[in-house]
Order: sequence, then structure tokens, then C-alpha cells
Amino acid sequence: MASEHLIQAQGISKIYPDGTVALSGVNFAVRPGEVHGLLGENGAGKTTLTKILSGLLSPTTGEINWRGKRVRLATPREALRLGIGMVHQHFALVGPFTGLENVALGLEGGGALFPVQATAIRSQLEAIMEQSGLVAPLDVPVEELPVGVQQRVEILKMLYREVDLLILDEPTAVLTPQEAEELFGVLRNLAAQGKSVVFITHKLEEIMTATDRVTVLRQGKVVAVRETGETSVEELAQLMVGRELPGLRERAGNPPGRVILRVQDLVVPGREGQPAVKGVSFTVQEGEIFGIAGVQGNGQSELVEALVGLRPWEGEVELAGESLRGLGPAEIANLGLAHIPEDRQNTGLILDFTLAENSILGRLRAFQSRLGRLRWRKVHRFAQELIANFSIQAPSPIVPARYLSGGNQQRLVVGRELSKSPKLLIANQPTRGLDIAATHYIRDLLLELRDQGMGILLVSADLDEIFELSDRVAVMYRGEFTAIVPREELDRGKVGLLMGGVR
Repeated sequence: MASEHLIQAQGISKIYPDGTVALSGVNFAVRPGEVHGLLGENGAGKTTLTKILSGLLSPTTGEINWRGKRVRLATPREALRLGIGMVHQHFALVGPFTGLENVALGLEGGGALFPVQATAIRSQLEAIMEQSGLVAPLDVPVEELPVGVQQRVEILKMLYREVDLLILDEPTAVLTPQEAEELFGVLRNLAAQGKSVVFITHKLEEIMTATDRVTVLRQGKVVAVRETGETSVEELAQLMVGRELPGLRERAGNPPGRVILRVQDLVVPGREGQPAVKGVSFTVQEGEIFGIAGVQGNGQSELVEALVGLRPWEGEVELAGESLRGLGPAEIANLGLAHIPEDRQNTGLILDFTLAENSILGRLRAFQSRLGRLRWRKVHRFAQELIANFSIQAPSPIVPARYLSGGNQQRLVVGRELSKSPKLLIANQPTRGLDIAATHYIRDLLLELRDQGMGILLVSADLDEIFELSDRVAVMYRGEFTAIVPREELDRGKVGLLMGGVR
């Protein structure tokens, strides 16, 4: 008798050597021909579960059945041989190789790609592209392709290997809205052909759009399995967090104040001498959130690094009427600029330093005695205030920052930067990698600061975040602004096209 499930995991637990329980008694099943959403906050166990299903990890306890038969997935190659493939957030592509060559990598036999092989692989890929609707150029080095097209090559690799279960980890994180819609169409085509997809995302609207069923994990356990048509965004959010989240605060109707940041004809060099930012001009006013939208890698990081003094630039930049030409990060910070960096772990914190030590980075003089020694009692008192004021979950100020969760690390960075009483806050990807509760906290705080009169430059690849928070939105594509759009004229379709370079 055939099983109603393509794959079924029963009683899966994973306990790491340090005692961390990542999964506890998880049951998870996917039917043939369905798109199955997998939801959960950071640390809920999504990544661990999918690594077990794709052969990257072995469970501590439990069993996996494939088409009704018990299997042991010891390696990704064994999982692929059965028909299980995973596309990770960070692609495993060789940049100088073409799409065709990347698909051929790792095939049985290895070695050079001979003309006869290349012709056979091309023919099969063209058939797959026609059948699935997933089209990508095969003869262009993948490093020259937009990131959304690179993702297509990754999926084609799996389809060429004839997988019946495709696991996608946060597949829309690097896509424009139009590319995401195209991907959802591809997933529906695959499901119609009888293939199954596990779709991991933190965007609840995508779950409602793209999936047939959804499993919700919380703290390593399954808390719900729902037919997508019988649930709602509100219920799924509550299941993920374990409580109901309030809506974001109402925006105050205060008109924006004076210009706090003025940028004129800014040019910032990038790799190999090519400009990463090409003559950008804009202003940010007090009491305004100026958002910069765009797919990652279009010059946003270089723009921010120039403004905070980490990268050389040409043009004119003024903060509260003062030119920033020739100033370093400390001098710019002293003029009233605070910065939430896009990578909290590598540039926002020193992970081996304690919470207290991290809390005073960039402000050492305020905590030094006349002889230049740190006044540790004052440092710890300040750190305790940050813990209380920003709801940082930590047992004490002397805990190393690496032991805080991602959300609490971000609260620490935000609290430290805001304690400087800045005139301008640059928030670069402020909620990247955060769960729904931490994301809500940060977004609500940014709106509160805006209503208090702070000027905020928000850079985010999350279009929902841009739309929720911004008063004006600049869309960045290949180092240029394709448009600056006021809040009342924001339209997802229009902004999505602008993100793809359509003016």
C-alpha cells in the first residue's frame, strides 16, 4: 500500500554535544505535489530539521520514512540519490563558471565537460526550463547574473538531478517582488507535476500566497500544522511567538523639520575601481524616515560606509550643516551620527567582549577617569540601564555578547547607538535575521524615534519594512537612485519594477 506522504519524519530530536536541544519529538510530513511552508522564529529548529531531511545532520532520535520506507540519510549525496535536494540561502555556485558548468559540477564521473556531455545536459535543461517555467541563461558566468537569476541556476541544478522534494531556505530574501511572484509560479508548476516543496520563510504573507499547508515550530517543537486556506496571518504570527503581537504604533502627523543630512552628487568607489555609488543626491529631515529600497548588492552598503566614514567618497555630504569631508568615523559620530550596521556580529559587536564592554564601544571617554582608566562601576551601571530600557534578555552585563540571541544582540547595538543621543540614525538592515517579535520591537522603536523628531536613514532589502516605516523611499539599482517616491505614492508593483532597473 502506497504511503500518502512523500516524506515523513517521526519523533525527531536533535541534542548537540553542549546539551542544546534543537528539536524535541518533531513529527513532520510532506505530501506528494504540495508546497509545504515551514515557519518559526530564529532558534525554533527550522534549519536543524531541514538539514536532517537533506542529509547534512543526523538526528539524535527518531526516524525518516521516504515513500513509506524507513531510510537513513547519512549524507546530502544519499539524500539526492533518493530525490531530496536543498537550495540554501547562500548559493553554492562557482562564479566564473557558466550556468551549464555549475549544473554539471558534481555529476557522476566528474572531470572535464566534453562537448557530447554539454549537449546532452543542455538539451535536458532546456526541457526542464520549458516544463517548469524556470528560465536562466546557460552560457553566462553566474557571477555576471543578477542574484535572482543565480537562484534559478541553483534550483535547476536540483531539478536536473530529478529531485522529488525540493527544500528552499528563505528563497525570496534576495528577490524583487516580481521575481518572488515568478518563483511562486514555478513552485505551483512543480507541484502540478507531482513534485513537493518545503518552503522556509519568515514572511507570513508569502506563506499565505505560496503554500498548501504550513507547519509551525516553536522552541524545537511542532505547535501547529494548518491547511493554509484555513488559517490567517494573525493566527500564524501568534503560533510562532506564543502570544498576540500588537500592531505598530500610529504615525504622528508632525511635519518633518529641518534638513539634518544633505548628500549631493555622491560617488563611492567599489571593486576594481568601478564606482559602487554613482552621483546620488538626497536629503533626510528631522522627524522623517527616509528609506532606501533595493535588492542587496546595488551599492547600499558602500553608500552607508561612505556616510559613516568607513570608505572614501567624492561629492558633498553635510550633517546638521557641517561638512563630513575628510572626517573619520569617530569625528562623524561626535557630530551626532549613530549607526546600526548591517552585520551586527562582525561590525556591530565584538562577540568575545561582554555585554558591558560592548555597550561603551565608541564612547570610552565618557567612562574614563581623569587618569584614563575605565570606571567599571559606571560601565556596569550603564549596561544595566541598557538591559532594562531595551528589554535585553541577558543574565548579567558580564555575559559575552556571542551568547546572546540575534534579537538581543541587535537590541544591544540599538541601545548603545541611541544612548549617544544622535541627530541622525542610519539603520542598515536593522531587522535582518530577526524573528517576528524582535522585528516588531525594532520597527516600533524606529517609528517612536521618528515621532520624537529624529532623522532616520533606513536601508532595507525587506520591502514590507520599507513600506511600513518610510516617509519617502529612494529605490537603488546598480549604484543609482531610479526614483524617490513619497509615502502617499508608494505602490508595490511600481517599486518592484524600479528595484529591477525599470525607470
